[in-house]
Amino acid sequence: MRTDEQPSIGLALSGGGFRATLFGLGSLWRLNEGGLLRRLTRVTSVSGGSILAGVLAHRWRQLNFVDDQADNFEQVVAQPVRNFCNQTIDISTALLGHLTPFLTSGDFLARRYAGDLFGETLLRQIATPADDRAPRFIFYATNMQTGRSFRLRQDYIADYVLGISYKTEVTLARAVAASSAFPPIFSPVVVNSETGAWEKPQRELPNLDRLRRRIVLADGGIYDNMGLEALLDRVDIVLVSDAGAPFAIDETPFEDDLLQLGRVRDILIDQTRALRKRWLIGDFEAGRRRGAYWGIGTAINDYDDNDALTDDNAVTAALQHIPTRLKAFTAKAQGQLINWGYALTDTALRTRADLPLDAPRGWPDGAWPLR
Repeated sequence: MRTDEQPSIGLALSGGGFRATLFGLGSLWRLNEGGLLRRLTRVTSVSGGSILAGVLAHRWRQLNFVDDQADNFEQVVAQPVRNFCNQTIDISTALLGHLTPFLTSGDFLARRYAGDLFGETLLRQIATPADDRAPRFIFYATNMQTGRSFRLRQDYIADYVLGISYKTEVTLARAVAASSAFPPIFSPVVVNSETGAWEKPQRELPNLDRLRRRIVLADGGIYDNMGLEALLDRVDIVLVSDAGAPFAIDETPFEDDLLQLGRVRDILIDQTRALRKRWLIGDFEAGRRRGAYWGIGTAINDYDDNDALTDDNAVTAALQHIPTRLKAFTAKAQGQLINWGYALTDTALRTRADLPLDAPRGWPDGAWPLR
């Protein structure tokens, strides 16, 4: 944690397809206008949130900060994100992966991210805290071999079982692909590494070198859909922007031995996510931790905020039911999701995290107000 007069701030961007990407974009938009974007010391991300974090990391050096606000945020970050979310990429990448020998859908997903967003930029080449006053960017995947969360950041890759490797040539595109490779459609994404570059394993295993040499990764949300672990006890203020899918009741679940496994997976993931959320909010309410949580299904009226930018209505209620695909979003859906993330962030930061904010300038997308 920081020791000067300004507390350190960490932001977690959840998974949830393009829906999470756009909702999180609204959160970043409000943080920037409030003068807090440049104060972020850590940004953790999962799946759809990692697409957004990747764009922010890749373009951080292009942001022109004036009095702690990037006056070109919309051009540098928001517009490229919206352009990318204006196309459907899940069907084509999934088909290519299933039809092409020796390549996976995750490989084609990484190629798509590279071609449209990141090029061949390596993780170690993106902006750093020391040189660029950038946050520490941490992209979460799940190691399908060890069953642990796998972290990819500017200076190392790490796994609780495998240890830490400070020598990595992983591209930003591949890191984001690993974070968003939800099975069985996009996974796996394989990362190869030099076994001799690793240190600090949890314990010595007879097959440790093999596990380190070829690492099989899938969506970070399998382990933690909010990407909280790298923030807890490492920053003074924890902020969570969560656009994960609310758990749906299914009146007629599959009863076939195999087909029901998808429902079982969803229940297991939702249970761990709900436990993390309740535990975090309980810490906030008890004063054990400072910060704020806002989710796509959050009722903004529950904040009792007289200055809230909107109230709960049919439009805001419907946003949580938008599918969590990597599918083209209409201008209307994009605008409403961005504005909803913006409005909830504004209220949560002022009423829960008690952070001073510069006044909002109006809806990020004025064509789709939420009132």
